Amino acid sequence: MSALLKAPLLLLRPMRKSDVDGVMEVESSAYAYPWTTGIFHDCLRVGYGCWVCILDERIIGHGVMSVVAGECHILNVCLHPDWQHRGLGRKLVDRLLDIARQRHADTAFLEVRESNLGALALYRSMGFNEIGTRRGYYPADSGRENAQVLALNL
Repeated sequence: MSALLKAPLLLLRPMRKSDVDGVMEVESSAYAYPWTTGIFHDCLRVGYGCWVCILDERIIGHGVMSVVAGECHILNVCLHPDWQHRGLGRKLVDRLLDIARQRHADTAFLEVRESNLGALALYRSMGFNEIGTRRGYYPADSGRENAQVLALNL
């Protein structure tokens, strides 16, 4: 007798206020210096594009972006460490970029820690190019860490 295996259902949907606790669990598990609950509530309040990645009814990731005056700024992309390196980050960023295009953005920008080699590789494979550096942009155990500023023509 063989067992029928059910593939997990991946869902990307807009973030709700009721999702913030689950988002904070993911954020805190992935980052030494996570965003706060207040930041996520502020992003929802001002109408930023806030999305959650749900697998089997559990939040495993999220993304936040703003789209203004033809520009998209991806502010946060995060996946729980247990779900990284499986292509889900690419799906989440692709979704954010699709929405940015629908909102008539022609360029997407983001910052990424210089030490986050996995994220840098992902963004470069998606066509993002380095356009600058923000010195001391991120908090770090040894003070501050630089961010690479990346851009993609949409």
